[in-house]
Amino acid sequence: MIELFYWPTPNGHKITIFLEEAGLPYDIHPVNIGAGDQFKPDFLKIAPNNRMPAITDHDPLDHQGPLSLFESGAILEYLGGKTGGFLPAETRRKFAVLQWVYWQMGGLGPMAGQNHHFAIYAPEKLPYAIERYVKETNRLYGVLDRQLEKTGAYIAGDYSIADMACYPWIVPWKAQGQSLDEFPHLRRWFDTIRARPAVERAYEIGRKYRPENVTMSEDDKKVLFGQTAASVKG
Repeated sequence: MIELFYWPTPNGHKITIFLEEAGLPYDIHPVNIGAGDQFKPDFLKIAPNNRMPAITDHDPLDHQGPLSLFESGAILEYLGGKTGGFLPAETRRKFAVLQWVYWQMGGLGPMAGQNHHFAIYAPEKLPYAIERYVKETNRLYGVLDRQLEKTGAYIAGDYSIADMACYPWIVPWKAQGQSLDEFPHLRRWFDTIRARPAVERAYEIGRKYRPENVTMSEDDKKVLFGQTAASVKG
């Protein structure tokens, strides 16, 4: 059994997509990031960066007791290795997948996240910041579109954790100031992923915890933004 510490954000959706695709049994422990659950001492023991998702696997392959992990990319890589699914074992194919997982972790996610912050959540709308991150998001969409033009249906050839990592960060494309009509290969891929039954189930799970039309309150923003080292007392 896997315990999943989760909230329905792009990074949270990555893990429910994998678990639904793989059919692994799991229990969700909601981590309401607007309420500050990510600062609770028990959560910080497994996720010292006070970010979800995180997991505890009670049946790891080494059979040496429960294994806890934080960081969504590391979790996807671990689960792919554990199950033998969605991450090839052969070296070249494996790293063809992992380079795109790391690309998402280091590029698409952080840049789209800053896009969301300055365009939607920042109390002061700064035109330079908004333009900078909308343009960078657009550049990254172009990178992914060109890759999909080469590989076809999925990012690294076969469906993999690279697709699971990237898809949730494309879902809010309208909020990111983008048009999928500019990126035909990305659009085709996006529609293909969205139609997968496991992806539909993963997003339905998310709606149980936080309806998609709920907006972030001012209290939520105070918890989420402006954190310092002193914010974490665990």
